[in-house]
Amino acid sequence: MQVDHVTGRVEGGPLVDTYVYEAPVRLWHWVTMLCVMALGVTGYLIGAPLPSIGGEAVDSFFFGWIRMIHETSGWVLAIAFLVRIYWAFVGNRSSRALFIVPFWSGKWWAGLFGDIRYYLFLKKHGDLWVGHNPLAQFAMFSMFMLGAVVLILTGFGLFAQQYPWGTTWMNLFGWVTVLLGEPQAVRTVHHVAMYYMLLFALIHTYMVFREDITRGSTVISTMINGIRMFKREPGA
Repeated sequence: MQVDHVTGRVEGGPLVDTYVYEAPVRLWHWVTMLCVMALGVTGYLIGAPLPSIGGEAVDSFFFGWIRMIHETSGWVLAIAFLVRIYWAFVGNRSSRALFIVPFWSGKWWAGLFGDIRYYLFLKKHGDLWVGHNPLAQFAMFSMFMLGAVVLILTGFGLFAQQYPWGTTWMNLFGWVTVLLGEPQAVRTVHHVAMYYMLLFALIHTYMVFREDITRGSTVISTMINGIRMFKREPGA
């Protein structure tokens, strides 16, 4: 199978099933999905709490559970992201696609605009790609990766605010509050970053189902078993 080594575009056959996403990448994907779901729900409840529960406060730990789930999910998200960065160095080419976008490649830009036309139904068939297509790669980088970095840093910035200046947590993440000017600004940016991530999640969910049905290669099952299977020849 002929594949462009920079973009991953399939340029000729015979087509063969290709192992694309290694097990650590797939595990990170599903763990991150669960974390974002938990963070979204609990984060909303922290920002807009439900009406007070009757009875003595000591008899209920409802909001405490919400905070614990939120902070635990944040820790898991951050640790998984660090492991994902590590795997970008030791994994295969597709493991680096999230962090390294080949903006220098003319073929990548041609593929990006071709995919935009395809998604706008101005092009009947999209090109076949071993890994992410250029538009998906750009969205993963600009929306997910950058959004996750902002979400994690502002999250730890908020976590550190419960400690006084001079403590370990404020020494590590107090700069987030200083950079943004005030504690409320950190909360606002954190809040906006979550909506940014949720917007990406909605678009991503629609796209993977659309791709799996119309593109000519597997998408959903590839993130389960790691193998990209093709259903048609390039250009067919």
